[in-house]
Parts: sequence; C-alpha cells; structure tokens
Amino acid sequence: MLQNRVDPCGNIIKTPARGAWLGNRGQLHNNGKTILRPFKHQAWIICLLQFKGRQRAIMSPGLWTELFFLDEATAFSAGHRPCFECRREDATRFKQAWLAGNPQYSFNIKTSIGEIDKILQQERIDAQGQKVTFEATVNDLPNGVFIQLNDKPYLLNHHRLYQWSPSGYSAGELLPDGDILTVLTPRSIVNAFGAGYQPQISVTS
Repeated sequence: MLQNRVDPCGNIIKTPARGAWLGNRGQLHNNGKTILRPFKHQAWIICLLQFKGRQRAIMSPGLWTELFFLDEATAFSAGHRPCFECRREDATRFKQAWLAGNPQYSFNIKTSIGEIDKILQQERIDAQGQKVTFEATVNDLPNGVFIQLNDKPYLLNHHRLYQWSPSGYSAGELLPDGDILTVLTPRSIVNAFGAGYQPQISVTS
C-alpha cells in the first residue's frame, strides 16, 4: 500500500480506499516509492484521473508523485486548485470565482495563476509546516468547506456536518446557527466558494 492519498488537512496518508481525483505537488517520492517531502512547488493542483489516454506508472522514478482525493472538496481543503491543462474550464471558473471572492488583492483575469498559488501557499501551510486554519461562524461558510471538530475533519453541506474518512462520509449532523468553527479550507478558497464555485462532493446521505 502506497502513501499517496490526501486528507482534508493536506496530510499524505496510506489507505486502501480509492480516490476520485488525481493531485500533483511535484516529485515527493524516492526510487523506493517513499514520500520524502509534503510538496516540491507551490502549484498544488487537482487533475482528472484520465486525460487523453495517458498512462502513468504510480511513483515512477524522477516523475511527479500521483496523489489522490476522496472528492474535490477534500482536495480544496488540502489547498489544491484545478489544473489548467486537463481541467481548463473548471480552472477558469475557479479563477474567476477566486478573483470575485478576493478583491482585496486587486488581481484581475490577466493575473498569473502563480500569483494565486503564492496566496494559497501562505493559507495552507505555515513556516513550521503545520496546517493553517482560521475561525468563522457557520452562517458565514458556504457548502463544500471543511471544518475541524474534536480534532477530526468534517464537511459542511446544506447546514449539516459530515465526518470525513478515506472511504467516505458519515451520516450528516445538523449544525446550530451561530457556532464558531475552526475552518480547514484555505480562506481565499472559501471566498471563491462563496462567489459561486461549487466543488464536487461525495456526500450521498
């Protein structure tokens, strides 16, 4: 079993459960397929599992490390964003929503996605390599955001909380108005969700 699945905190974990999306942070593994670092560059992206019939051998020597996510909401919580090669339409929609939700940066549609990646890097991991979080009231959070409760990640969807696991979500729990929550999804991505980007989520209940 390889260490190549990502949880909502951005940790790379081992699990037999399969993922719905592919992720890239650069080459993180050695020739023995052991993870050596949490990332290599600031462009953390979310890719399609299949694109133009390309075939990859997982963790090939010298190539970028294939990471996997339960759903898109999990990938966003970890700090990833859509790929402009295999998901150009989604990536463009996300960039537009990000710009609309984060006017304080004075970016525009011509701003390089690399500038947005710099903001995301500051929001997802601190100088000590720890997950960055912030606090907000439940009424200020859109669907698709992850929060932390009792040291566990939960997805917020339609005012209900769903506990995350590598294989799926628990049954939803109703969340009272006004609660102050610790938010795992990076702040500017939360703002992009609020501005209209709707992440794919795997909640079935």
